[in-house]
Parts: sequence; C-alpha cells; structure tokens
Amino acid sequence: MAAKRITIKEVAAKARVSIATVSNVFSGRKPVNADLQERVKQAARELSYEVDRAASQLRSGQARVVGVLVPDLDDVFFTSLVSQLEVMAQKDGYDIIIASSRDDLRLEQSRLRTLLAWRPSGLIAVPCSDAVPEVLKGEIGRLPMVFADRVPPTGSMVDTVAVDNREAGEIASRYLLALGHREIVLAASSLAISPIRERIRGASELIQAETGQAPTVVELGSNAERGTELFLHWLERHARPSAVIALTNVTTLSTLSALARLRIDIPDPISVIGFDDYPWMSARKTGLTAIRQPVEEIATAAWEQLRRRMSGDQAAPRTMVLNTSLRARDSVLDLATRGAAGAGAVDEPPPRPDGPAEAEKAIH
Repeated sequence: MAAKRITIKEVAAKARVSIATVSNVFSGRKPVNADLQERVKQAARELSYEVDRAASQLRSGQARVVGVLVPDLDDVFFTSLVSQLEVMAQKDGYDIIIASSRDDLRLEQSRLRTLLAWRPSGLIAVPCSDAVPEVLKGEIGRLPMVFADRVPPTGSMVDTVAVDNREAGEIASRYLLALGHREIVLAASSLAISPIRERIRGASELIQAETGQAPTVVELGSNAERGTELFLHWLERHARPSAVIALTNVTTLSTLSALARLRIDIPDPISVIGFDDYPWMSARKTGLTAIRQPVEEIATAAWEQLRRRMSGDQAAPRTMVLNTSLRARDSVLDLATRGAAGAGAVDEPPPRPDGPAEAEKAIH
C-alpha cells in the first residue's frame, strides 16, 4: 500500500505556523523571517514532506522551473556546470529541466521549443554557435535568460558569463615558451565556436611573436573517439611537435589517447597541456598540467544573473568575464634546462626518474 502523502497542513501544524507561512517558505512569494523558515523546513524534513510543484505552479500561474540547455552531456565540463546549477536552483525553490543539443543546430531548435513549452521562469543556455538561436530571438526581453561559456567576445543581447578565452590561450603558450618549447600544436575542437577561436588567437599571437612562426592547429571535433582517430592520423604523417596544447577537455582526452596508441611518452618526447582541471588529471602517474576553468564560479554567476532577471531586473545586458589559471604538474618537459645542461651549465645531476614529482603549482 502506498504511503500517505504528507500535506502542507500537517507541516504547518508541526511547525506551529499558518498554512500561508509554510506556502511562503516554499514558494518564495513573500519573505519569511529566518527563525520561522528554519522551523518550517525542520518540520518538513521530519515529516519527509515534498513540495507539490505541479499544484503550486497551477495556483500561481507560473512554473518555478528553469530550462538549461548544453551542447553535450557527455562532456564533463557541461555536466559539472549542470550539477552546480541544479544545486543552486533547488536551494532557491526551482526545478531545472535539462536538454542537450548534441552540438547540432537543428536539434538545438527542437530542444529549445520543448523547454519553452514548459513556460519556464528562465533559461540558461550554452548555444551551439556564436549566434542567438533563432527560436530564442522572439523571447529576448520576455523570458529571462543567460548565455554561458559559448558567447561571442563582442557581447550579446542577453546576459552572458564566460571566461577570458584569449587569456587562457596566452597562459598555456607562455608557460611552454618559457620552458623552451617552439614546435607547438594546438588541438582544437571546432573553429566554428568563438571561445575556441579566441583560445587559438591568444596562443598563436604569443607563439608567433616569440618564434616567428604560427603554431599548427589540428581540428579534432567534440567526440573523443573520433578526435583520437584524427589526431592519430595527424601524428603518423607529420614530424612530432615538442608540445601539444589541448583546448578542451575532450581534445585533451583525444590527445592522450592518440599518444598512448602510438606509445609516445609524456612529457618526453611530447609535452601536453590539457584544458579543464579534473581529479583524474592529477591522479595519473604523470600529473597533467592543465588550464583550469572556474566551473563553480561560472555557474554561480549565471544563476545569480538569471535570478535577478526573474525578480524583475530590467537593466541593460551584463557581460561577465572570469579568469582561468594554469595548474602546473609534470606533463611539460623543461627544454630550457635540458639545453643548459647539454651546454654544461648545470652544476648538479638531473633528478632520478623515480624521484619525487614536482609539487603542483597554480599559475595565474
């Protein structure tokens, strides 16, 4: 026999408050002081009370639902972003509906129409391309929305949150150049996406200025297995670079997989800088140097901007740009020191191969 559903009336009785107070605590329609809020929430927890979202939405005429669109749920960066948004939405009394466009423009239109059919209170989207999705153009000014991660560097008609992608490319290339690397390959996903173009731009301009030649860019797509095959094909037909900068976490995986297939060691003969910093990168025998995107800060900024819009904020669109940092581990070989050693400029022997790894550093 199904367990009896706990009602708002029972929560009110246990917390010794009115039904209206319980309703306001969970709907957020009217402010309730902190002591009463805690009494109501404690009573709800003890009774295992669950808010009936459908009923409350019918009564209020507004769905306390936020749509979230990302390009690919197989990409750890996007699942991490969604996870952070889900926590913040729940804390503020919202449910989220998640859709993936699979990086397909036509599927993106379909997914967005489905999300809009829920009549959400707001939308956070990571678009497929640099352009505002066609189905959203008529919603600008009516539906609160924020674009995250993939946003044009020149700005947008809606609030945006992204990282300084050009700076990210500069940080990675500056680190390699300082360690004596000159033959550098950039493993990109898609040149059609402005953040990737900006990362390439930042890295390329610095490398060109230092070496007099532009780095090689290899486009690997957003599928790790396909990217592995493409990079494997490239490595078999070209001279080996001294280093690779992988510009997304997917191309990082593709790069590592291709090098493993060819039994090429890291960092000697090829050094690697990855993108996005996850626990597995430091759990490897050779810890992976990586550019860290502040995923939690991106999600927090996107949610706070959306919440202000859902509360009636009519200010001009805001553009928020966050900074990345580099986590230096053991996957980049110091060619400058090696060169000096070859010239007899080093007074001490090189460290043993089985010696302690260099402590992890954060470089901003």
